[in-house]
Amino acid sequence: MPDVRLHLLGGFELTIDGQQAPTLQPSTQRLLAFVALTARGVERDFAALQLWPDSTEERARASLRSTLWRLRRLPVELIETTPTRLRLAESVWVDTRDGVGEITASANCGLDGPVAFDSLFIDLLPDWYDDWLTIERERLRQLILRVLESRARGALARGDPAEAIQLGLTAMAIDPMREVTCRLVMEAHLSEGNEYDAQRTLDGYRRRLASDSRVSVSADTETLLDRVRTPAVPGRVSQ
Repeated sequence: MPDVRLHLLGGFELTIDGQQAPTLQPSTQRLLAFVALTARGVERDFAALQLWPDSTEERARASLRSTLWRLRRLPVELIETTPTRLRLAESVWVDTRDGVGEITASANCGLDGPVAFDSLFIDLLPDWYDDWLTIERERLRQLILRVLESRARGALARGDPAEAIQLGLTAMAIDPMREVTCRLVMEAHLSEGNEYDAQRTLDGYRRRLASDSRVSVSADTETLLDRVRTPAVPGRVSQ
C-alpha cells in the first residue's frame, strides 16, 4: 500500500511514497484539506457550501462533483465517498491528526525529545484565508496547549522541574493569559526552591491581566507563594 502523507502545518503538501504528488488545483487542495480536518467525515452538501460559499447550491454541488472527479485521477484513493458523505481515506496520514497524535502519545516528548515539538508550532495553512479554517486553527492551538501542559505536569511528577519550566514557558508564549500555565511554571520554580522566579512569573501574569479589568488572578494562584512561605506549625518537631 502506498505511503500517502498530507501536510497542512506550514502549508499544503501531499506526498506519495516520499515523492511530491502531482500538483493539485487550489479547489482540489481545499477539498482535501477540509475533509482531512473533519475526522469523522462530512456531509457532501455541507462541504460544497463551505468550499464554494459564493455559488448557488446547485453550482456548489457541481463544483464538488468535478473536484472529486479530479481527485480520482490520482494513483491513490484520498477521499472515500458515499451518496451523502465524504471521508478521508484511512490510509492517508495527516500531520494535524496523526502527527499530533504521535507526539501526544510519545513517552519521551520533551522539547528535546525524539519527536520534535517544533512541527506543532507551525501555523495551519498560513496562506489560506478561508472562514472555515478559523475554528480549526483555534482547535489546534488548544490541543497544543493541553499537550504542553500535560508534559509539564509529567516532568514535575518525575522530578524534572527544568523541563517543566521550558514546556510551561513555551505554552505561555502561545497564550500568555492562560492561568493554569502560569501556575504550572510557578510550581516548577518552587519545586527548585526558586521563589524569586516564581514571584516574577506571578507579577508578569498580573501585569498582563491588568489590561483587562474583567479578569483577575484566582485565589489559588495568588496564594501559591504564600502557602510555600507559611511557617511550620509551632511545637512541631521535624524528623
